[in-house]
Amino acid sequence: MSETSTALESQYAELRAKNLALDLTRGKPSPAQLDLSNALLGLPGGADYRDASGTDLRNYGGPDGLVELRQIFSELLGIPVAQLLASGNASLSVMHDTFVSALLFGVPGGDGPWRDVQGLSFICPVPGYDRHFAICEALGIRMIPVPFLDGTLDLETIRGLVAADASIRGMWAVPMYANPTGTSVSVEEVEALVSMPAAAPDFRLFWDNAYAVHHITDDEPAVIDVLAAAEAAGNPDRPFVFTSTSKITFPGAGVSFFGSSAGNIAWKKHHTAVQTIGPDKINQLRHVRMLGDAAGVRRLMRAHRAIVEPRFAAVLEILQRRLAGVATWTTPTGGYFVSLDAPHGTATAAVALAGQIGVAVTPAGSSFPYGDDPNDTNIRIAPTFPSQSDLEAAIDALCTCVLLAAERMSAKPTE
Repeated sequence: MSETSTALESQYAELRAKNLALDLTRGKPSPAQLDLSNALLGLPGGADYRDASGTDLRNYGGPDGLVELRQIFSELLGIPVAQLLASGNASLSVMHDTFVSALLFGVPGGDGPWRDVQGLSFICPVPGYDRHFAICEALGIRMIPVPFLDGTLDLETIRGLVAADASIRGMWAVPMYANPTGTSVSVEEVEALVSMPAAAPDFRLFWDNAYAVHHITDDEPAVIDVLAAAEAAGNPDRPFVFTSTSKITFPGAGVSFFGSSAGNIAWKKHHTAVQTIGPDKINQLRHVRMLGDAAGVRRLMRAHRAIVEPRFAAVLEILQRRLAGVATWTTPTGGYFVSLDAPHGTATAAVALAGQIGVAVTPAGSSFPYGDDPNDTNIRIAPTFPSQSDLEAAIDALCTCVLLAAERMSAKPTE
């Protein structure tokens, strides 16, 4: 056993003896972040239940959602109020329901229900969001992984696939601070995606702008107007835009949004009408009362930044100190994750080693369709939820596990 291997095994044994209980699994806001929105718990107040027009929000109706809230997020998302719907607390539910409606009934401009498409497929840039992939897998939609190239979309491959294969009806995209890489698409990439020829007449971009205002540096880029770009390209119906307040206020009691072309909005409302007579408008009102306007959202997000920025800085410092020259990782300027690439073939072993000493990490491969990372390298790190001290201890321990997994692999005899 080499000197390095002996030292790592000793470090690992010391960590095991500490009986750690640390969690890096999911990108949840910390309690301190949730406290920023505690005013919601007392809003809107016993006598406050009417919107600006005087409508009683305690009753049925208002399927589009509260217009005052849609005005706030219209400015933040660059989507006209008339083309933006506000609904329940989870954008994931809206994505799932949108998929189901497309499967059962088809979408505007299409040639029938998607369930009739043989080999129905979706483009999935990887690494990506595991819950996107879970929707596709649950609904029997074949996923085609397309790896990023140096942090950018592989547009050449995407163009070729979409132009040649009519079974490909859509593509997942997280345009700002993507999960887990933290990368953002450029104006040029947006214009390419909305304009590229598609064999399927109803090809859709499932545009999950979950982190549109989640900046962790002074650079706060505006959201790229994908709807205007699509209209200018002659494909106004191509984007379905989703977002929510899940990591702005309370994840369990927020508001989700769906934005798209006028035709897609009419289609969405038609199918939603059989599910509900209207969303929780009282919850939407309390958000209006607390947030006030788009500037209020930006102020709140800067308070979030003050909490999470030191956590990201700690993760990056420890990775640099412990893993430089061994692994690679992203340096995000927003969002909720750091994407770590361990040496090839070691991510599963490293995550298993971490679990054995009480450090819970999202399973290796989760950022790929079907949990299959062909190189077994990617590990998603979620820095926001643990306390600063727990986070630093967990990342340092994870680094030891990555180094030990790599050392054990290199020590195996080659066949």
